Amino acid sequence: ILLLNRYGLFRWCMLSSIIRIRSFGHIKCKSLARAMSSHAPIIINGSAEVDSSVIFLHGLGDTGHGWAAGFESIKQPNVRYIFPTAPTIPVSLNFGMPMPSWFDIFGLSHTDREDEQGIKKAASSLIAMIEEEESKGIPSSRVIIGGFSQGGAVALYTAVTSDKPIAGIIALSSWLPLHKQIASTDTKNKEASVFQGHGDADPMVNVSFGKMSSQLLQSKGHSKYIFNEYNGMSHASCDKEMIDVKNFIKSTLKPKNP
Repeated sequence: ILLLNRYGLFRWCMLSSIIRIRSFGHIKCKSLARAMSSHAPIIINGSAEVDSSVIFLHGLGDTGHGWAAGFESIKQPNVRYIFPTAPTIPVSLNFGMPMPSWFDIFGLSHTDREDEQGIKKAASSLIAMIEEEESKGIPSSRVIIGGFSQGGAVALYTAVTSDKPIAGIIALSSWLPLHKQIASTDTKNKEASVFQGHGDADPMVNVSFGKMSSQLLQSKGHSKYIFNEYNGMSHASCDKEMIDVKNFIKSTLKPKNP
């Protein structure tokens, strides 16, 4: 079932999961189908000299197109934005139905079994994307990694387990996976800035899971931390959150040559 909410966001309510994608406005149905079948990342280049990058991962069942439109209106002139699409795999939460997913999901509770192998494989893929930006002349210290829901989980895990320095992390309606392992080890990228946004009416990833992730990472020494809670927002985004994301990127990735 596809529903259009007041922010111009489509929600697909399927089984016990909600998959969130953005509206494509004027794109015709056949063009949309072709776009969603492509696994090439969507890339939005800045209008000025690019000296930084943002790599943003979509949530379960979405594609890179799902967030590209939303970032188009908040893009910074010195930043390149990359929106990859996850591989299509069977998802246990949805009775094995194949869909774009960064890793398998078994349940919606923070105590449910986790796909450790899949999470680590997704993190390796994200590191490869950062290295691709490095090959284009953008140091990892000028890269923000982020995502929505499952995509944000991959970004958080990658940041705190990788030796590669990054500029920042964006995690929207998300959580830190494999948190028990993280709690018992030292974390990386303590100097990176973190922005977490979460709706207090989220029925899929309860805001308490996001808060627990924030508290754990701050207890591990991640001090440059912003956790914003949005009143009445469910498992989606809103205009206020996107403005906050814009300001976070703007302050974290200031132009080298203003």
